[in-house]
Amino acid sequence: MTNSALFRVVSAFVVGLIFSFGLIVSQMIDPLKVLNFLDIFGNWDPSLALVLISAIIVTLIGYKLVLSRQTPIFEDLFRVPGSSEIDLKLLVGAALFGIGWGLIGLCPGPALAGIGLVIPQIFLFVVAVIIGINAYRIVLNWGQKL
Repeated sequence: MTNSALFRVVSAFVVGLIFSFGLIVSQMIDPLKVLNFLDIFGNWDPSLALVLISAIIVTLIGYKLVLSRQTPIFEDLFRVPGSSEIDLKLLVGAALFGIGWGLIGLCPGPALAGIGLVIPQIFLFVVAVIIGINAYRIVLNWGQKL
């Protein structure tokens, strides 16, 4: 492994740790905290709004800084998504994601951050996500063969 490749891996690991730590500190890995945030007509807890606003601010600043460069530091070119098309797959996926998050208070990022806490519900959620991803791939491949 070259020094550049090693640095990319180490950088990704460190950034992942920082992101995970932020999710844990903000309590986004606690399904009850998330469900209370989503329950605006019941036991509403608006504190996660600060987390979301902070994430948007950091993202806007990060994109502005990164895209002001001619080239990335460790790559030859930026890999920015080329399509901004809103299709049925995107809408259905977003709806399923939102429904799942609203029903149980977990989404993949916080669940992966919290898996090290050895909470059985989080582990089962991650297993279900992995099964769901693979089931989608199988159905997609099967549909393309027809």
